Amino acid sequence: MEYKDYYKILGVEQDADEKAIKRAFRKLAAKYHPDKGGDEAKFKEINEAYEVLSDPEKRKLYDQFGSNWQQGQPFDPSQFEEIFGGGFGGFGAGGGAQGFSDFFETLFGGGFRQGGGRAHGGFRARGQDQVIKILIPLEDAVNGAERTLNLQVPEADAFGRVTQRNKQIRVKIPAGIKPGQRIRLAGQGGPGIGGGPNGDLYLEVELQKHPLYRVEGDDVYLDLPITPWEAALGAKVEVPTLKGKVALKIPPGAQSGKKLRLKGRGLGKIPGDQYVVLQIHTPPADTEEKKAFYEEMAKKMPFNPRSHF
Repeated sequence: MEYKDYYKILGVEQDADEKAIKRAFRKLAAKYHPDKGGDEAKFKEINEAYEVLSDPEKRKLYDQFGSNWQQGQPFDPSQFEEIFGGGFGGFGAGGGAQGFSDFFETLFGGGFRQGGGRAHGGFRARGQDQVIKILIPLEDAVNGAERTLNLQVPEADAFGRVTQRNKQIRVKIPAGIKPGQRIRLAGQGGPGIGGGPNGDLYLEVELQKHPLYRVEGDDVYLDLPITPWEAALGAKVEVPTLKGKVALKIPPGAQSGKKLRLKGRGLGKIPGDQYVVLQIHTPPADTEEKKAFYEEMAKKMPFNPRSHF
């Protein structure tokens, strides 16, 4: 299915007024009418173009759709649904526009009668769904929160032109939400047309960079600095997690890079885990006394960590 340029079919400019559209239609209809030996397929195409461009509400939707579409590409109905929020409300199956193309039927459904009439008391369209990405703290994703957000949301004017406006929204962030998941705000999207319902607003969650933690899937990672003697002898140290501090046992002989697992301290409604990655930090030898201590240690505990090279 391909995109149909109704303006090109009638041979008029996109800003043509009602009189110019009607004049072009009459001229082409007289030329291609089957009763006068004209091309029946061409006549149907002209009639379809006039059906849309002569109706202000259909034309408005068609123009809005066209502004989001590159002509010449294959027409994908799912892209139209993405622009207008999944279809139109209030259209029935009866009284359809018989003989019109699949393109027309996909855009306007079966609720139109030929000749400009509209079924079910008027043309109604559901508003466009909108998706906005928001940054939230990692703690809010784990514990949940309520926040007031100042958002820039897209809004279409009467001519289908998209502008940005400021909108303040109170949002409940559910506990356990993960990056990439969406919060749905019903009816907070684009306004409906002809009394149709508003679309929905979806807030797609991204996480702010955290000074301590990094996230990989459902799991959280924390680099934990430890001393050489804590690594050699073992120790019990206090470790921060997103749900409070816990006591962590470091086994004797631990090496840098070793991962210790804290179950259920990660992200998600069924939480992942927190992994504590040990990082041995060596005190500086910044005095003569400390240098002497390191030299004595080297004599009493000879050790070559590169012996396997």
